[in-house]
Amino acid sequence: MSPVKIATFNANSIRVRLNQILEWMERENTDVLGVQETKVQDQDFPQHPIEEAGYHVVFSGQKSHAGVATLSRTEPSEVQAGFDDGSDPARLLYTQIDSLHIVNSYVPQGRDPDHEEFRHKLDWFTQIRDWFDAHFSPTDRLVWLGDFNVAPEDIDIHDPDRLRGHVDFHPEAQAALEKVRSWGFVDLFRKHHPDEPNQFTYYDYRARDPIERNTGWRVDHIWATKPLAERCTAAWIDVEARRAERPSDHTFLVAEFDLE
Repeated sequence: MSPVKIATFNANSIRVRLNQILEWMERENTDVLGVQETKVQDQDFPQHPIEEAGYHVVFSGQKSHAGVATLSRTEPSEVQAGFDDGSDPARLLYTQIDSLHIVNSYVPQGRDPDHEEFRHKLDWFTQIRDWFDAHFSPTDRLVWLGDFNVAPEDIDIHDPDRLRGHVDFHPEAQAALEKVRSWGFVDLFRKHHPDEPNQFTYYDYRARDPIERNTGWRVDHIWATKPLAERCTAAWIDVEARRAERPSDHTFLVAEFDLE
């Protein structure tokens, strides 16, 4: 039996990158794809082309900013957008697909360490940790994926000395993310590549030749609870997709599972 493939991708506009997404999913035989920064209101979301390609899709967005969508071969049995109080529906999307609980999120970036949005980013991690506590157990088959807007370690960024203190590489943000990981998650990429540097999911448009010079960041993640992580057979980054025509500034991250 072929492995179950779960992937994440910050599209930086799903309407611009829809063909790339569908072609990539077909080529890679992807079972579930979490998409962030869809940047489209729900009434304008390209639902029909996705369904015509053979996928189910749930989505929650807003105009020009944020937005999340989950595409899957199997129809989800449960869906929730946002936290229990209704907040952040364009940043948090839960689906249950078969026996898997999939949490797709686009974490706030934070703007600047001195900006109130950075405090909101830290609070957001506390909020999702509490949400996991309220709804799940570390023994569940749970995947948390998306653009976390944090590079956890020095090996997750191309120039840690110069960039330390950036909102996506800040000690407070790293500590806040670590508190969520300690709830019971395993970083699946690091499970398979524990000490491998220069493996990135984001390459800034503004940088000169970022892929050739490998000036990237690993801020997109797929984490799983330990029972599911034990069934993860591979995790990899598709850097070549970042070379596509009109690419996103992010690329696809994939985790493969043997669930039999």
